[in-house]
Amino acid sequence: MSVVVAGVVVLDCAEPEKLAVFYKALLGAEDTDATANRVEIRSSDGMRLAFRRDTNATPPSWPRPENSLQVHLDFLVDDLDEAERRIVGLGGRPLEAKDAAGPFEERGYADPAGHSFTLRLRRATAPKQG
Repeated sequence: MSVVVAGVVVLDCAEPEKLAVFYKALLGAEDTDATANRVEIRSSDGMRLAFRRDTNATPPSWPRPENSLQVHLDFLVDDLDEAERRIVGLGGRPLEAKDAAGPFEERGYADPAGHSFTLRLRRATAPKQG
């Protein structure tokens, strides 16, 4: 049984609001979530992208190796502790420890090859009224 729900591709950038405007226009997308440091959008075909504020972000230099890592995976889970036990059992490792309880809690991990990804608590969504 899966403890992770497929989530969102996250682009780190200096100005998430501006990058979201670009991708919303390009994909015919709409905002689905926004905080002070993150904007998430969903296109009409269901593709989800998020843009996370990183004031030190620099444009990727790909295909040169300098600054080439600019994207990480972001997965949604119902239980962070259960997901962490599963990740560690599969050979992954925590990258940092955070005890920020609440609906925005997230934790960083590395897969067995060292690629980073984030787990975030899935928020309950209520159907629209009216």
